[in-house]
Amino acid sequence: MKFLLIAGFSDSILSFREPLIDKLLSRGIEVYVAAPSLTSNPEVNQKLLNKGVQTYNVLLNRTGMNPFSDLRAFLHLIYIMVVIRPNYVMGYTIKPVIYGTLAATIARVPSRYALITGLGYAFQADGRHGFLRLMAQKLYTLALRNVNKVFFQNPDDELLFQELNILNDSTPSFIVNGSGVDVTEYTVAPVPEALRFLLIARLLGDKGVREYVNAARIIRRKNSDIVFSLVGWIDDGPDAVTQKELDSWIEEGVIDYKGRLSDVRPAISQSSVYVLPSYREGTPRTVLEAMAMGRAVITTDAPGCRETVNDGDNGFLVPVKSVDGLVEAINRFIIDPSLALKMGSRSRQVAEDKYDVRKVNVAMLSEMGLL
Repeated sequence: MKFLLIAGFSDSILSFREPLIDKLLSRGIEVYVAAPSLTSNPEVNQKLLNKGVQTYNVLLNRTGMNPFSDLRAFLHLIYIMVVIRPNYVMGYTIKPVIYGTLAATIARVPSRYALITGLGYAFQADGRHGFLRLMAQKLYTLALRNVNKVFFQNPDDELLFQELNILNDSTPSFIVNGSGVDVTEYTVAPVPEALRFLLIARLLGDKGVREYVNAARIIRRKNSDIVFSLVGWIDDGPDAVTQKELDSWIEEGVIDYKGRLSDVRPAISQSSVYVLPSYREGTPRTVLEAMAMGRAVITTDAPGCRETVNDGDNGFLVPVKSVDGLVEAINRFIIDPSLALKMGSRSRQVAEDKYDVRKVNVAMLSEMGLL
């Protein structure tokens, strides 16, 4: 039995899919992983090889919109599948889902699955992305017509695909609780006495980074001792934070910029409250990591985000793109610092009950008939 997993970003394979890969291997299934520049990422590639996973580079540009580049990636995926002859294929993120599923159909892979981990800027509501959204919608419709099942990480994305007729009545779907989090690896850390806030994200506009910085600026006018940390890196995207913007925030002193971290646990340990003002997510992994480590959460009342927080229980939900909403939620922790400890304890309970990666993977593999 052979299982091919297709990723759009090699760094995500171990951080998001290692427990799933290990579970497949434990079932005696041969696992193959394909991703852009995978063999050029020696840390990830070697760890996969040491597990017995076979790896392939895919000629895929995860953020570009060059049709000739995408055609090349599509043909390359067909070639890889013809060579491997997998029994199962699953892609996650937009291009691996679309081109991987179409390639699997042509290569006659018996079992084809798609994991929708979020919809990204292509499905944001403003008009700037109208053409991009239309193209993504048509390609998703074409690709998902021939899958065995589509996995969603929140009910809003599933409903949107149904409303847009991307999913037809004959295409089964199933909601999983995000990518899960290893609650034995992300363990509870003591909450610092001094109130500190943290955001971990790729530095993109739709992650709410600018709203976070603006809220920090407002709060620090009256509470200059409160620290707002930022972990992440500049990434490609139509609304990405520029290096000039980032440099200006650092120079102003409005944020404590920690750069890109391979292990975010020390940064979470040093924080009291985790903040993610994202416009839309599948299920945000960083929120799950912070919850598992016993942190209260401020996030948006947006698809994918709202599932992680019961407003007033383990954190607060704020409107999308609302700096005022963020400021109000932050002030509630300033007025009553004990909320960080109380809500953080609830977050850990929710992480254990709902988002334990072992439970998530069992649900997914059961739906594939692999358990």
